[in-house]
Amino acid sequence: MTSFRYAVGALALSLTLSAAGALCVAEPSLASAAASNPLTNPVGGQQLAAAGVIVNLQPGVPAPPAMPGASFLLADMDTGQILVAKAPHAHHLPASTMKTLTALTLIPLLNPSSKILVKDQDVNVDGTHVGIVPGTSYSVGTLMQGMLLASGNDASYALARGNHGIATTLRAMNATAADLGASDTVAKDPSGLDKAGQSSSAYDLALIGRAAMGLPDFRRYVSTKWVTFPGGRSVDGRMMPGFPVGNHNLLLHNYQGTIGIKNGYTVAAKYTYIEAATRAGKTYLVTEMASPRGDWQPTAALMSWAFAHGSSVTPIGELVEPGETAASKPTVAPAGRPRAPATSPVESAGPSGLPAWIGAACATGALAIAGAWGRRRVTRQRS
Repeated sequence: MTSFRYAVGALALSLTLSAAGALCVAEPSLASAAASNPLTNPVGGQQLAAAGVIVNLQPGVPAPPAMPGASFLLADMDTGQILVAKAPHAHHLPASTMKTLTALTLIPLLNPSSKILVKDQDVNVDGTHVGIVPGTSYSVGTLMQGMLLASGNDASYALARGNHGIATTLRAMNATAADLGASDTVAKDPSGLDKAGQSSSAYDLALIGRAAMGLPDFRRYVSTKWVTFPGGRSVDGRMMPGFPVGNHNLLLHNYQGTIGIKNGYTVAAKYTYIEAATRAGKTYLVTEMASPRGDWQPTAALMSWAFAHGSSVTPIGELVEPGETAASKPTVAPAGRPRAPATSPVESAGPSGLPAWIGAACATGALAIAGAWGRRRVTRQRS
């Protein structure tokens, strides 16, 4: 009889421990899913998931001026600290701001002095053209000017084809975005023309713009207001004269301290922007997507607010560095304040990835059950 009771008790203990184990095993996946959920734990800091305009204002600091776009972001370009944002990880069509990623990807790969022979397929692309001539060879540097100043889709296609083709360039662009941590970005067209599945975000455009401004050649291109674009000889032998090309970035022509970067527009994307300006040793970066306005004044107003009050604003997040991931990037603590210890079950996790209270309960409960059974077993053995 004793052996039978022991067998039944052992079975009950096994089932109890299995149930407890199921909780302990199931919860890490739930905790992991919560930690990797971009809606609750977005790249750059948890506060970036908040609704509406996100800003931590100190007493006496006025609210930032309104921005018309569906999404926008303002960051210190040097430190990467984000000061203000609205829906920074919302996915939108990037329009020609995608050319920033194209340039960031291709500048390290292509010699600026090497020549690319323009073909009909380059100039037959839809949208804005700088005016390159089929049958004429242009330097990579000249085509970069045509792409970044005049937003020439024809120049974008010629550059992408010069890098072993459109498909190869798009793979490289998406790899570059992934390395930056720009997980909202999918490149489907090197010029930024609307394509199904193509997307970016205000946060990602800031990552891309900041990285691109680290390239001296890119900085030089996007800070140039005017160039004389060379002419060429067409396939039918006609000589086409050179012509002036102005930078399409209106902020560069109208706001003191602007150093770039790129604007864009399509009917579906509306107006999109990546802008940077420097004054008194501070450089701020503004991105905006899905804006109904094509003028420079809203960006200028936000820049002026940043130059006046940016040093008094507590950051809401930060731009991750290349190679970092959301999981490895700590949440930004308000400036001047230590990170508070996690106190809620969701915030505090143990080594297994479980919330600490579940891990402790599992361990304590299992030990208590095992201990009680051990005591019962000794008793029964003595009976």
